[in-house]
Amino acid sequence: MAVKASEIDWNNLGFDYMDLPYRYIAHYRNGQWEKGQLTEDSTLHMNEGSPILHYGQGAFEGLKAYRTKDGSIQLFRPDRNAKRLHDSAERVLMPPYPEADFIAAAKQVVAANKEFVPPYGTGATLYLRPLLIGVGPNIGVKPADEYIFTIFVMPVGPYFKGGLTPTNFIVMDYDRAAHKGTGQSKVGGNYAASLKAGQYAHEHGFSDAIYLDPIQHEYFEEVGSANFFGITKDGKRFLTPKSPSILPSITKYSLLYLAKDRLGLETEETQISIHDLDQFSEAGACGTAAVISPIGGIQYNDDFHVFYSETETGPVTKRLYDELTGIQFGDVKAPEGWIYKVED
Repeated sequence: MAVKASEIDWNNLGFDYMDLPYRYIAHYRNGQWEKGQLTEDSTLHMNEGSPILHYGQGAFEGLKAYRTKDGSIQLFRPDRNAKRLHDSAERVLMPPYPEADFIAAAKQVVAANKEFVPPYGTGATLYLRPLLIGVGPNIGVKPADEYIFTIFVMPVGPYFKGGLTPTNFIVMDYDRAAHKGTGQSKVGGNYAASLKAGQYAHEHGFSDAIYLDPIQHEYFEEVGSANFFGITKDGKRFLTPKSPSILPSITKYSLLYLAKDRLGLETEETQISIHDLDQFSEAGACGTAAVISPIGGIQYNDDFHVFYSETETGPVTKRLYDELTGIQFGDVKAPEGWIYKVED
């Protein structure tokens, strides 16, 4: 049963599923995408032999809609999500959903659920989950003949509890993805592989697990379901890991641009060793869901390394957060092409 907007406490939202009135759905049949439409049915209907159920042939995205001070609604760089879903689809042999149609569908489903876009000033947002999956009767290990593309939405608060409050992470021995695997694609298997490590981290008081490279187990890959960044002790450089198995985060690349263009920092994607944490005065996790989550400290074996503080956010991280969220909520001028207005 769909939730009612009047029942929502906008200031105390978690990151949880809600059954909102409308979602968008389109089908791929007979070698082409059919015209999509809005639907009130929150249940996907598929054959029991669908490749998504057996072989994980699927990909997804995550982006947000923001309410601005004047009450309008905007999306942040949905073209980059459309492109990343296109790339993920090609990696697992699915027909990509047309990128222009992706953006149009995102606008349409947000407009249909506009009463659920949280009010300006609450810090909450409307989260969009686009999903592309292989369906139809198929039991062999091969690509599907039919596909479903859908977008459903829900209002959310911060992914990591506390918002812009430092939290701690632990380095795990588990691998999230292989260098020549699907790490750069946003596919479900990468996240299934992270569940065990994530559960261990939560049970031991950490926000999430940190994954090192799958070959030497020395270089940073991802921080749970987010990307890592560090600010060097001289306050002049913004560094973030480079690896063939890291998901190309839209938030990370936005921060790389803002750190250089707005804050005047030197920026670089490079290998970052777990043994070189002393070079950083600040560190953080970044992503669509996480936005920016300051890292207070990292547990690695018997050592616990603290960055700026376990209780206070560093000044550079705070400036980056203010710049990014200011753009997303319409309070700071955005670089050209970053903002897409949603029409009622």
